[in-house]
Amino acid sequence: MEIFQRVVQAVLDLGSAIFVPLIILLLGLLAGMKLKKAFMSAITLGIAFTGMSMVIGFMSNAVSPASEAMAENTGIHLPALDMGWTGAASITWSWSYAFVFFAVTIGVNFLMLVLNLTKTLNVDMWNVWGKALTAYLVYFVSGSLVAGFITAIVQVILELKLGDMFQRHIQDLTGIPLVTVTHFMTSSAIVLLPFNMLMDKIPFFNRKADANALKAKLGVFSENSVMGFIIGLALGFAASYGVSGSLNLAIQVATAMALFPMISKMFMQALSPLADAMSEFMKNKFKDREVYIGLDWPILAGRSEIWVTAILLVPVFIGYAMFLPGNTVLPLAGIINYSIAVGGLLLTGGNLARMLVLGVITLPIYLYTATWLAPILSNLATKTGAVEGFKEGQLITWSSFEGAEFRVLFAEAFNKNIYAIAGIVIFLGLFVLLNRYMKQAKVPSQRYEEKKAENLAAKTA
Repeated sequence: MEIFQRVVQAVLDLGSAIFVPLIILLLGLLAGMKLKKAFMSAITLGIAFTGMSMVIGFMSNAVSPASEAMAENTGIHLPALDMGWTGAASITWSWSYAFVFFAVTIGVNFLMLVLNLTKTLNVDMWNVWGKALTAYLVYFVSGSLVAGFITAIVQVILELKLGDMFQRHIQDLTGIPLVTVTHFMTSSAIVLLPFNMLMDKIPFFNRKADANALKAKLGVFSENSVMGFIIGLALGFAASYGVSGSLNLAIQVATAMALFPMISKMFMQALSPLADAMSEFMKNKFKDREVYIGLDWPILAGRSEIWVTAILLVPVFIGYAMFLPGNTVLPLAGIINYSIAVGGLLLTGGNLARMLVLGVITLPIYLYTATWLAPILSNLATKTGAVEGFKEGQLITWSSFEGAEFRVLFAEAFNKNIYAIAGIVIFLGLFVLLNRYMKQAKVPSQRYEEKKAENLAAKTA
């Protein structure tokens, strides 16, 4: 076991920009790609992930200080320190059972593929720690290691099924064939679904409102760089940065917004040849079965709707932190809430009006689940000693806790909380409803045009 841990840790230490492309290289060779072509796909994917990580980091480093300044201007002081996902990841990897979840993730995926229960092959092994975190939290709260493993297995299944149901929508949004997202943040769509279905009944929300539609209506003001500049400038003034500081922030956000779609094209360049090879391989070997390649969420980061939504929700997030009773968390490290933005993008097909409304409605869930998480994560930090600079008695948490409702409900259900058990029934019922909804939904490029035509037909009838 110790040798296995060392080998896996050595691979993880290479970083996701090496680890995931290495898997893609092996997969390409298995599918019959020539070594040169498979190697170029892997290298290009590594460059794409590295470039996207750099720009996301650049964006976060620009926006987070402004958010912190905005919070300081309000004068609020809340006890739980938001460390983002990095603190949770450090604690998870220090758990002795964490490395077992590579086998759990691969085993469940293999079994579901063999039984034809999924079309998704999850190659995003970098995010195995998310399954291990789920198990660790459930184990800590319930005292049952078996409960932890059961919950992690359920999470793996949900990730694969979410990958299946969103694949054609992701292909439409990115232009990359046979690729999907298996990151658990897509599960936010389950909770967002009822509110989105309500908006289906309201004509205002059935107009096309993605970035392309805005370009037709707003001209130059809808360009990524211009939108980024305006949003960054407004955020700078809200943070009391002054003219110079606000202009600098505006240029930084504009730069990131301009670079996102450029780098996202490299994902298509890297993955399209692999998708073609995998498609041909499956036709020859498995009677025309399709297999989707499951990857991390940054393949969607070229969509400006994600960033417009996430940044515009920053002051809303801070405002909720100020006024929600019982909240103990000031969102800082997790202030850019990718979960709502990514889940909202996939659910609504990039409808910005819907995405913003969904964010405003559901942001409180993240603050309350982060408040629930704070004493647990702090106890685990004390127990493991994995968080650098952490002092006993301090409270740490993660304000944009991914898959929050799933993890809280299962942890509390195995702790014999009757309300959590009822919550799981509702959650799984919404998951089934989401699966049906996404199968029936038009792909994003067609969805609201279809609704517009239907509305016009109804008026003229």
